Amino acid sequence: MKQVVMVGPRKSEVIDVPIPEITDDQLLVKVTYTGMCHSEWYPWTVAQPGELFGHESVGVVARCGRNVTGFKEGDRVTGLGGGGLREFIVMEPEKVVHVPDNLKDEDAIVEPLACLLSAAVKMPLTTLGDSVAVVGCGYMGLGMISLFKAMGYGDIVAVDIRKEALDNARRFGATETYLPEALPQEYILDWKAIGAPDLKRDGHKTDIFGIGFPNVMEFTGTESGLQLAGEMVCAHGRMGIGGYHNDSLRTIDYKLWNFKAMDTINCHERRIMYEAGLCGRIMMLLSRGIWNFTGVTNHIYSLEEFDKGMEEMEKHANGFIKGAVRCD
Repeated sequence: MKQVVMVGPRKSEVIDVPIPEITDDQLLVKVTYTGMCHSEWYPWTVAQPGELFGHESVGVVARCGRNVTGFKEGDRVTGLGGGGLREFIVMEPEKVVHVPDNLKDEDAIVEPLACLLSAAVKMPLTTLGDSVAVVGCGYMGLGMISLFKAMGYGDIVAVDIRKEALDNARRFGATETYLPEALPQEYILDWKAIGAPDLKRDGHKTDIFGIGFPNVMEFTGTESGLQLAGEMVCAHGRMGIGGYHNDSLRTIDYKLWNFKAMDTINCHERRIMYEAGLCGRIMMLLSRGIWNFTGVTNHIYSLEEFDKGMEEMEKHANGFIKGAVRCD
């Protein structure tokens, strides 16, 4: 079978490897698509020979271990794990769910959606119709906007440095969209808005409770985006960090965060079985139209075009929102 393997930074090749064997408790899945995840962009830029990428797979069961129940050959499935830039992968049944008949394979790439739903659990709606700001409107930010809409948030304010991304944000439920430099003054609670704190009196010279948002979600993965998201949180508000900050250390104004008494929530999840438990619910939400987030994977590449796809993801080229590699 064919498999993508790295030969160095930003450079891969397709090689032939044996089809993997499975145990009595595993599934062999013939992969149709593997999603391209931005968390792998930086590792791809510094990759060493032999490294493998791809962890967002959907496909068809090719063989079942003798102890496996609930699945049969020919079932369309998606799930977590597998190492998917190859024609066949081994998957654990407890991390796999069926794909509903009314969903396309490219809409059923469940791994990033599980990340979004687990993030939403950490940012629960406390008051129906409450407002929220989303900073960063790539694939994950758009998914969060659409999920916040389904959850019952009211005003959903989207911020991005790209106008095209803001147009997409409107499509998925944002009620207001802004470039960072165009944000209204009342949406930013930074030191300029606060004024010099006078801790001998009441701690501040302006009404810090009427500026900013009670809920802010960051999905930029950049230092500047993280800083802006923090500035948009109102006093005693909360900020969820969903961006993947894996390329370098971040310098933030924690003095500002501390002064505003804001909560910061790491919205990433490392309990794989917890996320696996969300996958079936996600398929239900999508198939019933409760979570309106389909038709987003708009760039498809062959195994041989993996590097091209990563470059286009890096540059957001040609309207890129989400890419996937066709593996069959």
